[in-house]
Amino acid sequence: MSELVIRDLDESLNFGSEVDGLGWDNIEDEGVRQKLRDLFVERGLIVFRNMEPTAKMQVALSKIFGPLKDHPTKTTPRDDETGDEAQGVIDMFHKGNADQNANEGIVVRNGKRLARFAPWHFDHCYNDELNYAGVLRAPLNAPKGEGGRTGFMDGIELYRQFPKDLRDQIEGKTIIYTLDTRLSKQKYAVDFEPLDELPSTAMLLKEVAIFPRAMHPAVWTRETGEKVLHAGPWMAVGVENDETAEGDAMFDAVCKEINRRGEGTSAYWHEWEPTDMVIWDNHRMLHAVEGCDPKYDRRTIRSTIKGDYGLGYFEDGKKIGEVLREVA
Repeated sequence: MSELVIRDLDESLNFGSEVDGLGWDNIEDEGVRQKLRDLFVERGLIVFRNMEPTAKMQVALSKIFGPLKDHPTKTTPRDDETGDEAQGVIDMFHKGNADQNANEGIVVRNGKRLARFAPWHFDHCYNDELNYAGVLRAPLNAPKGEGGRTGFMDGIELYRQFPKDLRDQIEGKTIIYTLDTRLSKQKYAVDFEPLDELPSTAMLLKEVAIFPRAMHPAVWTRETGEKVLHAGPWMAVGVENDETAEGDAMFDAVCKEINRRGEGTSAYWHEWEPTDMVIWDNHRMLHAVEGCDPKYDRRTIRSTIKGDYGLGYFEDGKKIGEVLREVA
C-alpha cells in the first residue's frame, strides 16, 4: 500500500496542505481516510497531486469527506461521466473563441479580456444551506502563465489579518445574498467591466425569481473556537437590517479589503495540472477564479459534499426543499 506524503502547501500560509500518494490501493483504507479528514479540519484546503484524472476517482475522493450533495440550481450543467452514482457533480466549460467581438461571458480586468472570471465568494451563498466542501479538478485549462488559476483564502487567517476597524464593523452583521450570478449586477468592490451575458442567463433568471434572499453571518465561530470571516462580494446585495447607503459603504470597504488581500500574501493561487484534485472547506474558505484569455478552452469538474453549518436562512422562512419543489 502506498504511503501518503503530506507537506504544507506554502510555508508563508497558515492553511493548506499538499498530499501525494493517494490511489486505488489505499483510498479505501480507514486509517488513510481518517488521517485525511483530520488534516482537512486542521488545514481547510488540500491539494492532491498525481491523481488518476477520472470522474470515478474524483467521486471516490469526495466520499472520504462525506456524502455528495446535488446542486441547488437546475440550470447548472451536470457532468454526464459520473452517472447516477454522483448526482450533483457539475461541469463548468468554456469553449475557446479567438473572436475579439465575441463578448458573451467576458469581462475586462486590468486591461485584459477574461473568460471564466469569478470574484471572491463561497459556494451556495444564495441558499439557506451551505455545502461542507467542494472537490475540483481541471481537465482543460489555459497554458501555464496564461491565467485560469483558482484562488483560495482562509477565513480564519482573514479574520486575524483584517484591519481592526473594518473587522469591528462587519462582526455581528449578516449579509444578504441572491442567486443572481450576473457580474453586471455586482454591487461591491467591482474592479472589472462585464461585457455581454451568457445565453443561459435567461434560464437562470427564472430560478432567481423563485429563490428567496439568503442570509449568512459575515463572521462565525467554529466548534474549535476560531472566528471565521466568511463574506464575499459576488451575489451579495446588502447588509441585513442596514440596506442603506451607509451599510453599503461599509460592506464595500470590507470587500475591497478582501480583494486587496486576495491579490497579496493572504491567498493561495493554484496553477492547475490535469492530475490535481483540490478540496476546500466551504464553511471557512473563500475562492475566486482569475479568468483566462477567451481563446483557450477551460473545463472544471466540481463535486459537492453535504454538510451544513446551520447558520444560514431564507428571508421568508422557507426551506430549500420547498424552493426546489417550486423550481421543478
